[in-house]
Amino acid sequence: MDPVGAAEPPGPLTHLNLRDDSEARPQSGADGRGLAGSWSRASPERTTVLREGVRRCLQLQCEQTVRILHAKVAQKSYGNEKRFFCPPPCVYLAGPGWRVKPVPGQAHPAGEPGPTVCGYMGLDGASGSAAETQKLNFEEQPDSREFGCAKTLYISDADKRKHFRLVLRLVLRGGRELGTFHSRLIKVISKPSQKKQSLKNTDLCISSGSKVSLFNRLRSQTVSTRYLSVEDGAFVASARQWAAFTLHLADDQSSQGDFPPREGYVRYGSLVQLVCTVTGITLPPMIIRKVAKQCALLDVDEPISQLHKCALQFPGGPPGGGGTYLCLATEKVVQFQASPCPKEANRALLNDSSCWTIIGTESVEFSFSTSLACTREPVTPVPLISTLELSGGGDVATLELHGENFHAGLKVWFGDVEAETMYRPRRPGGPRPALGPICRVRGKAQSQQPQRLSPLTPALRVFPSSRLLL
Repeated sequence: MDPVGAAEPPGPLTHLNLRDDSEARPQSGADGRGLAGSWSRASPERTTVLREGVRRCLQLQCEQTVRILHAKVAQKSYGNEKRFFCPPPCVYLAGPGWRVKPVPGQAHPAGEPGPTVCGYMGLDGASGSAAETQKLNFEEQPDSREFGCAKTLYISDADKRKHFRLVLRLVLRGGRELGTFHSRLIKVISKPSQKKQSLKNTDLCISSGSKVSLFNRLRSQTVSTRYLSVEDGAFVASARQWAAFTLHLADDQSSQGDFPPREGYVRYGSLVQLVCTVTGITLPPMIIRKVAKQCALLDVDEPISQLHKCALQFPGGPPGGGGTYLCLATEKVVQFQASPCPKEANRALLNDSSCWTIIGTESVEFSFSTSLACTREPVTPVPLISTLELSGGGDVATLELHGENFHAGLKVWFGDVEAETMYRPRRPGGPRPALGPICRVRGKAQSQQPQRLSPLTPALRVFPSSRLLL
């Protein structure tokens, strides 16, 4: 317990609760409601103190990132059968802040073994029992990221929801709660659709530019599942980790790595290209084919649906041949020469290792820093920025931020320059109901032309002003 009269230690840089002081409280009207339409900036004295804290944070590079990667859909389990989510939800901890020495009072006991953080993942609305929550043990990867995976999560038939979210709870060594983080919405399905997909029902269709995962499962055995992934700059079939790939519609004139923007839903028979979302490594353009009874169907052009079986054919090859397909051999990714079907000319005979299951994926990323703070309060909910819109120019330029977890106590900074900030809550039925609250900033710090905004974006930070007294 702090001595009487001692100053309260500062909190995490992205903690959203406000201190009980007049400067931190939003201005209120006679009815007690916050006046969200007024511009605010800290006093010059307070700004000087805050700036030093922001500079220290930026110089020490103490940012911490939590990234949750998961599938867009999940199959419901029935009876005693447990259909574990595939691919399994993954969590990556990245950023130098995880290795920055904490301030005095936070340091771990010397020589204490084990990881500095552990996680617990479950479904929102669940009771939180051990049977419904899986512990994540993070392992350090060659790229210095920490990786954890929830392999045995499932949703039972007793759960009647059509959508749910994953909930990740992170706890630091010693039991201090770091925060609770939520995934994107996941759609519950009973089984992969066997009907021809209609573009009138796009929930299950896969669009160009979306993120997907590919996995192979021999003889429907879970232990044989291999995920298309990237390791050491090469494509591999991994039993542990999976990668998200951006699926682009390509054309015959596109050079490798050059993707003119093409909108629309991906159909069987389309030329596509897979780009790893982390490394940017690509596979050559391939034709995506529908698979049925271990055959590639060469004359099908319907839209691709979630959890469909597909094959990826390399263009070219001799006329009348079965074609060459992307295939796995244990942990390697190789090419397989298919044979023409003797009974049907529009089919090619594949082996099990050439048949992939495709599924859309989502990711959500939270960035914060706790290394310069010594509070025991959680960092969540972390502000999330969805879009930036710049209007005007010069000293009257205004940048509008759309996102989640905003409130009137947040301040926007560009590097170590504080901007005037106006908070506007989301209005029900407004023009952007899905993007959440709006935070507007203006002033010389953002008096850039739209084409020059991109270099500023990485320097943008959203901090609660009352939590930056370092």
